[in-house]
Amino acid sequence: MMLSPLTRAVALSTLILSLPQSAIAEDPGAILTFGLGGATRPAYFGSDDYEIGPGFDFQLNYLRLGGRNIGSTDPNFEPSGFGLRGAFGFVSERTADDNPELTGLDDIDAAFEVGLGFGYEAPAYRAFVDLRYGLTGHEAFVGEVGADIKLNPSDRMSFTAGPRMTIGSDDYASTYFGVTAAESVASGLPAFDADGGLLSAGVELGMTYRFNDDWGLKGTMSYDRLLNDAEDSPITGLGDRDQFGAQLVVTRRVTFNF
Repeated sequence: MMLSPLTRAVALSTLILSLPQSAIAEDPGAILTFGLGGATRPAYFGSDDYEIGPGFDFQLNYLRLGGRNIGSTDPNFEPSGFGLRGAFGFVSERTADDNPELTGLDDIDAAFEVGLGFGYEAPAYRAFVDLRYGLTGHEAFVGEVGADIKLNPSDRMSFTAGPRMTIGSDDYASTYFGVTAAESVASGLPAFDADGGLLSAGVELGMTYRFNDDWGLKGTMSYDRLLNDAEDSPITGLGDRDQFGAQLVVTRRVTFNF
C-alpha cells in the first residue's frame, strides 16, 4: 500500500518448515533478494505534489535458524499455507523547508517501521495482516490488511492485484494528520485532533519478471483514498485525498553461507 511516501511490507516467509539437521547442514545460512531502482510518491500524506526518488525492495527467501529453516533455497519455490510475515516500512521526513504550505507545522523526522504479520498463500491468491511500529518518527503502531489475486503467465513472470487498507493508532494519526493549538496559531490552519482507525483504502498492482535465478525486475503501482480523519484533516485539505504511487526496481538474489 502507498499511504506513506514510502512504505513496504516484506514477506520473510509464509510457511515455516522443520528439516532434519543433516539436511539443514547442507543448506546456506540465508538467501535474500535486494531491489534498487526508482519510485514516485506524494511528498507527504495528503500532498498533491509528487517527488521522484530511490525505490527499494527486500525479501528474505530463506533462513537457517537452529533446527528449522524459513522459506526455501529453491528459486522457483512458491509458498503455500499459513505462516508468519516480516514487515518494514519507511516514511520520509516532512518539513516546511521542502513544503512551504506546511509552514507553522512541526517537522516530522523520517520513520523506520518494523513489525510482523500473518498471511496465507495459495497458487491463485494470498491474504495478509501486518502490524508495524515506528522506531523513529511517529513512534506509534500502524497496520495493513491486504489480499491479492495472482496470475502466472509463465514460470518467470507473475502479476498481482488486490485491495489494501491502512489502520493507524491515535498517535499515528495525530502525527501525520493532527494540528495542535500551537501549530494552528503558527500556520493559520484550524486545530484538529486526529483519531486513529481506518485511514486509507486502495488497490495495489504488482509485476515481477525473473531474467534468471538471480536477477529480476519488480514493479508496483498503487492508488489510495484517504479516509475518515485522514481525509478530514486540514493538512489533507491543502492537497489531495487521492494518493498515487509507482516503483520499479532491479532485484538481485544473494546467498550467504555461514
